[in-house]
Amino acid sequence: MSVLALTGGVGGAKLALGLYHVLPPAQLSLVVNTADDMRHLGLCVSPDIDTLIYTLAGLVNTQTGWGRQNETWSFMQALPALGGTDWFRLGDADLAMHVLRTQRLSHGESLTEITLDFGRRLGLHASVLPMTDDIVATRLQTEIGELDFQDYFVAHRCQPAVQRIRYEGAEQAQPSAAVVQALRDPGLEAVLLCPSNPWLSLAPMLALPALRQALRDCHAPVVAVSPLVGGKAVKGPTDKVMAELGLPASALPVAQMYADFLDGFVLDTRDAAVQSELEMPVCLEDTLMHTLDDRLRVARSALAFARQCSKRRRTP
Repeated sequence: MSVLALTGGVGGAKLALGLYHVLPPAQLSLVVNTADDMRHLGLCVSPDIDTLIYTLAGLVNTQTGWGRQNETWSFMQALPALGGTDWFRLGDADLAMHVLRTQRLSHGESLTEITLDFGRRLGLHASVLPMTDDIVATRLQTEIGELDFQDYFVAHRCQPAVQRIRYEGAEQAQPSAAVVQALRDPGLEAVLLCPSNPWLSLAPMLALPALRQALRDCHAPVVAVSPLVGGKAVKGPTDKVMAELGLPASALPVAQMYADFLDGFVLDTRDAAVQSELEMPVCLEDTLMHTLDDRLRVARSALAFARQCSKRRRTP
């Protein structure tokens, strides 16, 4: 039997780590958002992929949730003197990932092949799969103009008000063959949507028509874990973006966003009042994940709930 999870960013990596410890790692596939990817200083940078790989490999900076532990910054410190930009920080050890990724992509390897190889070399037995080998980019229309995702998220620290979000290239992009194969696996018993930002981490994946259709067609139940705790994001701009897009600070619009393929929803206990509004099976759970024990607890709860859910009948 196998489990597949869709994830992106620090919040998703928390649950992914719990799943990695709860399940036999070889039975876990993790599909990762790549619409945050960027070319920076000539290098191909995949922030969500790298955060997940470092987290599962025990190499992540646990204080920030991203980047490598015990990092040094000589490269970044040398840049300004040469006229380089240092708003997006790349650590010395972290550079190895970006340099090799860039080199191998230029030689014709796919992002999927490279990511799987990096994972193996760092001791991972789970499959970390980019959502696509095509190029998709999250663009945010804000009060100061349209921004690339990393400009909004890092350079402007999520401060400009968001008016609209688009996922450039998503309509034409195809999910990687490895993702499609994982979703069609006869042994697949559950699909989980991690508590990543629905609009900035998961929506880019769901904007791929073939990937969204594969979730509808998947024989295994699909369950989402709410990214909100008491109507607020634990970290990141989820609730801020929702408010700016005119959405209530509630798990309801999140569940509605996934409604065409979702079979169950894990709701934080602090948001229990929303349960009656959700037209699907609901599991109430304390979804705060400060410690590894918390991650294990939420992972076990989400898996147990998913195994109890049945595929919902939907009108064609």
